Amino acid sequence: MKLKLNNKNLFFGLLLLASCGGSQNKATDTCKSGIAKLMVEESFKPLFETSALTFESLAPNADIQPKYMAEGDIIQKFFEGEIKTICISRDLTDKEKKILKSNQIEVRSDKIAIDGVALIVNPENKDTTITVEVLKQILKGQITKWKSTNQDINVVFDNQNSANFNYMLAVTKADKLSEKVFAVNSNEEVINYVKKNKNAMGVIGLNWISDQDDFDVMNFLDGIKVMHVAKNEKSDYFQPYPGVIYTYEYPLTREMWLINWAPRSGINSGFVNFMIGEKGQLLIQKSELVPARSPIRLIQITTE
Repeated sequence: MKLKLNNKNLFFGLLLLASCGGSQNKATDTCKSGIAKLMVEESFKPLFETSALTFESLAPNADIQPKYMAEGDIIQKFFEGEIKTICISRDLTDKEKKILKSNQIEVRSDKIAIDGVALIVNPENKDTTITVEVLKQILKGQITKWKSTNQDINVVFDNQNSANFNYMLAVTKADKLSEKVFAVNSNEEVINYVKKNKNAMGVIGLNWISDQDDFDVMNFLDGIKVMHVAKNEKSDYFQPYPGVIYTYEYPLTREMWLINWAPRSGINSGFVNFMIGEKGQLLIQKSELVPARSPIRLIQITTE
């Protein structure tokens, strides 16, 4: 994506954000009180819905207002000065940080979790294993039929500007994907489409199906299968569980980054510190993702 940078917008954005609350009363804007607006890649919505409610329960005067959007749109708005705190699937590049620095913006980046991209199919589909190489060929249109049925493979994404879509573009190293690849509007719509279409393969953020203690997640899992993915034909196949994401044995892994240029003493930074702190990292672990600062405990069991 080509970034559009409007220096005038960034300058006025800095003036508006001179205090953490913008137009809020400065007296009420602290690390535990005030309104925090942030934009979050839609793949990470389940985690941030829970995290916002938890933070508000610990800080009753805080109002966390995440807005869920496609990653490309979030980055665009961040650089145009419309938002000061974002969560996306990567850190900013050196070039992007240099642009911000040239506009006297102090940006802070924190990796909060290791996430994954999940591939889902209809329960009637017998093709439940796939290698990264075959996945690339499907996305490029070089493989168009399911092995078991010889039916057309329809690949569905959440959004053509999303972290999921951009991740798969990077995996394939292609300029564009097959005509059989299309987008709906959200990860939830991808799940529902796969439930209704036995020839579909959905590409979603793992966070939408990871926390199996969540009632909504159980509803999502009822009616889909999560595919087993291998790096190549000689490798083992894995579903995206925390242990194999932590070891990178599951090949479709990525990261979650909170990027912030709000004042350090304000509510936005207070929420960021919560997410990278012990309580936030425990929430991430409970969501069956891999916390960036509190690695999960791996136990190897051997039998004689």
